[in-house]
Amino acid sequence: MPNLDAVVSLTRIVIAWMSELLNRVVKGLLRPSPTSTLIGSVVDLSRSKADLIAENALLRHQLALLKRQTKRPKLKSADRLSLLVLARVARTWRQALLIVQPATLLRWHREGYRLFWKWKSRRRCSQPRISEETIALIRRMAEENQLWGAERIHGELLKLGIEVAKRTIQRYIGHKPVPRLPSQTWSTFLKTHAKDVWAVDFVPVIDLLFRQIFVFFIVELESRRVVHFGVTRHPSQFWAAQQLREATSDGQAPRFLLRDNDNKYGSAFDAVARVTGIDVLRTPIKAPRANAIVERYVGSVRRECLDHLLIFSERQLYRVIRAYVDYFNRSRPHQGIGQNVPCGPPRRSAELMTGKIINLQVLNGLHHEYRRAA
Repeated sequence: MPNLDAVVSLTRIVIAWMSELLNRVVKGLLRPSPTSTLIGSVVDLSRSKADLIAENALLRHQLALLKRQTKRPKLKSADRLSLLVLARVARTWRQALLIVQPATLLRWHREGYRLFWKWKSRRRCSQPRISEETIALIRRMAEENQLWGAERIHGELLKLGIEVAKRTIQRYIGHKPVPRLPSQTWSTFLKTHAKDVWAVDFVPVIDLLFRQIFVFFIVELESRRVVHFGVTRHPSQFWAAQQLREATSDGQAPRFLLRDNDNKYGSAFDAVARVTGIDVLRTPIKAPRANAIVERYVGSVRRECLDHLLIFSERQLYRVIRAYVDYFNRSRPHQGIGQNVPCGPPRRSAELMTGKIINLQVLNGLHHEYRRAA
């Protein structure tokens, strides 16, 4: 015996499908057909007299426009307005339009709507609403005070007992922008305080077994010297705070410390910096140029070291980074500091430099350090 619920569900689906089909057939019959005269005449019998008169007027008006010339008629503003009015009263205006598209008619309607409200919101009086004396005073204030804007002039006029709107003042001073005094940019701040700024960042490294190891760097901005580094598989705010303690254990600490918004720092890192007397400056989100020097250093570490080596363990990575940091601080020239070496001796003149040039291998020949033999 068939399942009763399945029979009921199938019956409901069939009834819904037949209802939808009947609805489409009825809508198709009620819509005026431009191709079948017989079906159109039958459908017109069910329409009201006012609807037929409006549609007839719309068709007659289009016929009159087509009789003007054999080519495409040029519609004037009065013709467009007439079509808009007739389409407003005709219920089936979309099917009755023959010389223009319905979208064109709707665009005309929007343009007319904008023109109507522009005309309605026009100024009714051509005379200024404030006296000529007040206008002259506004312009005089703007000329004599180059740093004043409309808001500042508005306040001065209120002190004198003259009430004028801010937009009125802007009209007579020509929307003059308020010149701003030159302010210190972020790059200027970094250059000015470079000797007092350290920057920190984490560098993720993938080992041979596709596990992550993190390298922590602290870089001094003025000399580009790597102050401290650390390597760990499990970075946390307490581990990062310990690295900051080790970097400042000799009593040398910067005034400012740049870092991003990574969760690896946390409140413990900021607390150690606060105790040490360091102001932590957080860079904006997705703004690597705000910490450009350490980002450049990270790029140098990858291009000159990590991209050419296979990392097996945390201990090996520590040895590799220690060798590179020693080379970076003591032997590698830097463009940002005039091709000088961060911790190297001051550059001497060519007359004082004598002796044979020798080279020392760094990272098993990945880089070479060139010196003059003593």
